[in-house]
Amino acid sequence: MPVNYSGTWDIVSNVNFEKYMTTLGIDFATRKIAAMLKPQKVIKQEGDCFTIRTLTTFRNYECSFKIGEEYQEVTQGMDNRSCQTVVNWENDKLVCVQRGEKKNRGWTHWIQGDELHLELTCENQVCKQIFKRTL
Repeated sequence: MPVNYSGTWDIVSNVNFEKYMTTLGIDFATRKIAAMLKPQKVIKQEGDCFTIRTLTTFRNYECSFKIGEEYQEVTQGMDNRSCQTVVNWENDKLVCVQRGEKKNRGWTHWIQGDELHLELTCENQVCKQIFKRTL
């Protein structure tokens, strides 16, 4: 049985976010605001069905998916692009592939101790974020 990701997670580390956003084509002003935010992730997992909400004081983003089922995603609140998205288990990691205008785009989530790790990839940039579970 895969790990349970359900819970509320607060960001504690955010490495290479600026270059990742630049590669996505996000404008200067939005990048500067986003770089100052402290996002919180709220994950609801029911078997292979997930809802991941990313909450900030500036914008919120929500995605819902079922493992292994491709769906059309519009990355509203981020770069507003449409892509074909699929998330699969790789051992205890959630691995997302987003096919669309940007190459090598996606993310990987995994839990290590009380930390939720997230690697966001777009073209040649990788942003590494770490979240701590709130009590």
